[in-house]
Amino acid sequence: MAVHLSQVEFRYAKAKDNFSLSVPSLDIDVGEKVAMVGASGSGKSTLLGLICGVLLPQRGTVEVFGNRLSGLSGSRRDSFRADNLGIIFQQFNLLPYLSVLDNVILGLSFSRFKSLSAPEKKQRAESLLTSLDIDVVKMGAQTVANLSVGQQQRVAAARAFVTEPQLIVADEPTSALDEGRQNEFLDLLFAQQEKTAATLLLVTHDPRVAARFDRVIDLEDAIALGTKAMETA
Repeated sequence: MAVHLSQVEFRYAKAKDNFSLSVPSLDIDVGEKVAMVGASGSGKSTLLGLICGVLLPQRGTVEVFGNRLSGLSGSRRDSFRADNLGIIFQQFNLLPYLSVLDNVILGLSFSRFKSLSAPEKKQRAESLLTSLDIDVVKMGAQTVANLSVGQQQRVAAARAFVTEPQLIVADEPTSALDEGRQNEFLDLLFAQQEKTAATLLLVTHDPRVAARFDRVIDLEDAIALGTKAMETA
């Protein structure tokens, strides 16, 4: 099992609106491509934070590849995330003052690949960028601030895949693209996922994007929002 959540309860400590999240059960198989859909405010980002170990539940179990995340120290969760997860953020979170190549190489510096030599890291980053249709000869030395949104998105995907993670988590990565660019990006994403046999979890509000996945989970069916579960458990 890639992801397993059981009887999870979460509430932000200082939330003024008493927001809480309850996940009775959620399982994602190894190698599965899963899309999660849900309205704004339905808890998508919170759920991703729990799965990535950035947030810890007050109750219940979150396991990723058999590792109970709440049983790991903060530093061990950071190491586990660097070695096993690749995250594509909605806003990409690339460092604008670094080059395209350096943004991707940076992902190697905190993972099990950190001991690679500089030439090995560079070759690994260049190979992955090329497979994602980024011309490293023309763009490799450019700062990412000079790239188009679509190009930045592919650099973000390269950074996520460069460590050969077991789980790719993507938070609405196609939201700024038109339908043609969406399909182009998904083709590249799926090709990389199949090469590495990674599990893919993507959050989207677009039914056209969700339709291309093995399974679609509606967050409103998978979770419960509000205060009742936290107050009565």
